[in-house]
Amino acid sequence: MAKYLIVNADDFNLTEGVTRGILDGHRHGIITSTTVMVNLPGLTRTRDLAREASGLGLGLHVNLTLGAPVLPVDAVPSLVDGAGHFVRDRTRVGESGAMLEIRAEIAAQARRFEEVFGRRPTHLDTHYHMHRLPRVLAAVLDVAGELGVPVRALSPEMAALIRGRGLSAADRVAGEVGPTAYWTTERLREFICRMEEGVTELMCHPGYTDEALSVSSYNAQREDELRALCDPEVRATFAAAGVQLIHYGALAAVSAGSK
Repeated sequence: MAKYLIVNADDFNLTEGVTRGILDGHRHGIITSTTVMVNLPGLTRTRDLAREASGLGLGLHVNLTLGAPVLPVDAVPSLVDGAGHFVRDRTRVGESGAMLEIRAEIAAQARRFEEVFGRRPTHLDTHYHMHRLPRVLAAVLDVAGELGVPVRALSPEMAALIRGRGLSAADRVAGEVGPTAYWTTERLREFICRMEEGVTELMCHPGYTDEALSVSSYNAQREDELRALCDPEVRATFAAAGVQLIHYGALAAVSAGSK
């Protein structure tokens, strides 16, 4: 079986610097896919910038912990604080947020994506991996099922649950954040050498540091990741290894062809 790789940059529309960095990583590097935070300011500008990169897959980065909800605050009281912003505690949201409110907000974010971008997202994932929590995963799967789109699988067990709903999932995902940049040129080249057959998602967090990025703990590290993802040696190593770069929009066809 062939080796396919989806290189997904999280946090599109977090700030304009992050958005521009992701677009440069697509134009000059190996990024094939990104996921959009639709509840944050600047979405129309982000849409206009994305039109310059027609080959970039655009998914939905479901966000339940940063900024204000898409729905009116009084429709999701268990998810927000006194100022009307999401509670920045994923465990509290995942365990104490009302199930119907979680599902309604995810569905509203999916609708906003379609309204702004004029199409369905290529797939769904979540900010801070919120769908590791069972109740959030159940809501994500409900919405993804209605849309008929893949979901990021964070473990083999999650992949089985996603596929059990008739949806597509990559075979595995790699990537993390920390005090230093996770993806470096050296780590990327090592990763390529270890790649397994099937479909792998490489999750990354590139971008340009700007003043607005103070909302994120992963800040200057984004520029280091961007440099590594745009390194010509990395692209050459992928090509030499016979790795085929795709985005989530091609996942169903690739998965069907491998059976």
